[in-house]
Amino acid sequence: MPLMLHPYDRAAAVLYAHEWAYMRNPRYLNFDGIGGDCTNFASQCLYAGSQIMNFTPTFGWYYISAENRSPSWTGVEYFSDFLLRKENSAGPSAVEVSFKRALPGDLVQLSFGGVRYEHTPVIVYVGDVRDEGDILVAAHSNDADFRPLKSYEYERIRFLHIVGVWKP
Repeated sequence: MPLMLHPYDRAAAVLYAHEWAYMRNPRYLNFDGIGGDCTNFASQCLYAGSQIMNFTPTFGWYYISAENRSPSWTGVEYFSDFLLRKENSAGPSAVEVSFKRALPGDLVQLSFGGVRYEHTPVIVYVGDVRDEGDILVAAHSNDADFRPLKSYEYERIRFLHIVGVWKP
């Protein structure tokens, strides 16, 4: 069956982010003590807005249990590799954009040391002025909701704009 690109439900992703920003959904393991929970939280938000996982071993994007999940569900770099993939396969798909094209429900990745990306907040609000200071995020690890993106100290930043969700 061929895949079709469906709309991403940004409102559902943002609503999930607000609901769980300061709590942990018991359906998912809390990774705070084992590397951080930020990308796990971002994946949960993304799943709320996409309603489909990709169960391809190794290179997919899925969570069945703490022991049965893809590297991309919780790993910052694997997460962006999945979202920016070239081939059309089930699940959400993204392109890297400037902050001016970022929307609520999109994702930010931050590099604190300038070498690799280490944190994945979820955009929950974008103001009218459209500069990085008008972007607010929700995140786990250092739990936050409506946190100004400019409050982070980082070396590099990238914005992952969800263009849609590939579904059969």
